[in-house]
Amino acid sequence: MTKVAVGFIVVGALTVFFGTVLTFVGPIIIDDQIVKNTVIDPKNEMSYTMWKDVPVPFFMSVYFFHILNPKEILSGEKPMVEQRGPYVYRKRIQKDNITFHPNFTVSYKEYRQYHFEPSMSVGNESDVVMIPNMLVLGAAVMLEKLPYPIRLLISATFKTFKEGPFLNKTVEELMWGYESGLVDFLNKYLPGMLPTSGKFGLFSEFNNSNTGLFTINTGKDDIRNVHKVDSWNGLTELSYWRTPECNAINGTAGQMWPPFMTRESTLPFYSPDACRSMELVYQRDGVMNGIPLYRFVAPKTLFANGSDYAPNEGFCPCRQSGLLNVSSCRHDSPCFISHPHFYNADPVLLDYVQGLHPNEDEHGLFIDIHPLTGVPLNVSIRLQLNLYMKRVSGITETGQISEVVMPMIWFEESGYIDGPILKTFHTNLVILPTVMEFMQYGFIVLGLATVVIHTDITVLLIFSSLSQQVLTNF
Repeated sequence: MTKVAVGFIVVGALTVFFGTVLTFVGPIIIDDQIVKNTVIDPKNEMSYTMWKDVPVPFFMSVYFFHILNPKEILSGEKPMVEQRGPYVYRKRIQKDNITFHPNFTVSYKEYRQYHFEPSMSVGNESDVVMIPNMLVLGAAVMLEKLPYPIRLLISATFKTFKEGPFLNKTVEELMWGYESGLVDFLNKYLPGMLPTSGKFGLFSEFNNSNTGLFTINTGKDDIRNVHKVDSWNGLTELSYWRTPECNAINGTAGQMWPPFMTRESTLPFYSPDACRSMELVYQRDGVMNGIPLYRFVAPKTLFANGSDYAPNEGFCPCRQSGLLNVSSCRHDSPCFISHPHFYNADPVLLDYVQGLHPNEDEHGLFIDIHPLTGVPLNVSIRLQLNLYMKRVSGITETGQISEVVMPMIWFEESGYIDGPILKTFHTNLVILPTVMEFMQYGFIVLGLATVVIHTDITVLLIFSSLSQQVLTNF
């Protein structure tokens, strides 16, 4: 009986040893599997498919700032706007021309398509809204320093083609383009002045297009570099801005990030549409469908001007904080990017326009990341397009318009992991590690219990045997 008890003690000790080893080896095994599965490699079927085709649902929701008082604006009064929308489009993303290189990088072009989703929208593409006419009011600001007679000629040209200061068009026309005699005229006699050679629309360049040639790191040589941009269209830096820091192409392409994030990590990414790199910062922990996450948001300095945040001086000439001047990469048109409703911007911008109501829940942007893998679980990127407009003498279409940064539209690009991908993600990265953790501590507890119980039994057996010997000798 004593030998059996000793045997159980040995087994218990071995179980404790195995559980202890597992506490050290288990995390190493998990981390090793994460590294193997986050490297960009066709052999990693699930992660490669996620990267290549982005199978999760992705949407673009567009909101228009419909002008309520066009006549009053032309007489110098404060603009009044009413938000219309959302008009929701399902976004289809697919990478093509994928080429792997010997230096552990991979090149590709990412194509995007948009399809209107009536059931998710508040209104139809046939809805008519009124916004500023960029062809007139934008051009007026661009050309205000030309000689006065030329400005008169420009104004006459607008009248010839019946182009007024405001557009009253359907959502579909404003989004994807409308026929314009002025656009045809400019493309014929001033080629390259406009970004499009066909119909003119706010998103005409987006649909059935690609975001340029990206070359990113695969992570095979160093997992800390996975998804980081090596070059874009052959460039390792931009030429839009005034300082090397602002022209730097930093971070990833904005879809995935390197694994093993901490709360001190940031989310840098390069956006061709914003013509710059941006960086989000940690805000808080969270949980989505049982999966732990870190929420990253835009810092208040993201669109701050050079006076409020010195590193942003390279993005100037600046106006109030909260506005990014993108004229240098938008054919010199006086366009500005901001958060929707001028959220996190200088409050004076709200004084110039009536009908704006900024708040973080509706207008702040965020990315929820699974920190262990660097995979986004829930994404909401929200940006607003604004037009700087003012009275320009000689161009009568501008009337007596007061100087103002006028919001035109804002849009939200959102996506989240769902369906089979979410189940697989939850199983591999939540359930299995949890089971392993329970196993390692379970082995330790079971082993200790076995050792303690059978040690007590052994002691009792030995004591009983000694007692019997003493009684016998007595």
